[in-house]
Amino acid sequence: KPVKRAGKKSVAKFTIDCSQPVDDKVFDVNAFNKFLHDRIKVNGKAGQLAGKVEIASDKSKVSVSAELPFSKRYLKYLSKKFLKKSQLRDFLHVVANGKNSYELRYFKVSGGETEEK
Repeated sequence: KPVKRAGKKSVAKFTIDCSQPVDDKVFDVNAFNKFLHDRIKVNGKAGQLAGKVEIASDKSKVSVSAELPFSKRYLKYLSKKFLKKSQLRDFLHVVANGKNSYELRYFKVSGGETEEK
């Protein structure tokens, strides 16, 4: 009989830094946490994380620990989806600031004011 060995499962940890919009009180981390919990799919089923994905958050950061395979790009997709739902997509974008982390930043607005005489 072949014996299955209980090996250590590889876990990927990702963080999403939401400190800029949270400081300006335009972004709710708890709502984002709940959105991720309800929308992340495991084995084709949304909301049933089955211990394979853990989501934790503090004041301004959301941490996602997931058993591989889990894509960082999937987190970016869900983050953009949440921004669109919250009508913040016109002001914020998701930028990678490290190998396993994203950051929500404001779009840079060029100072195109014209002088009035």
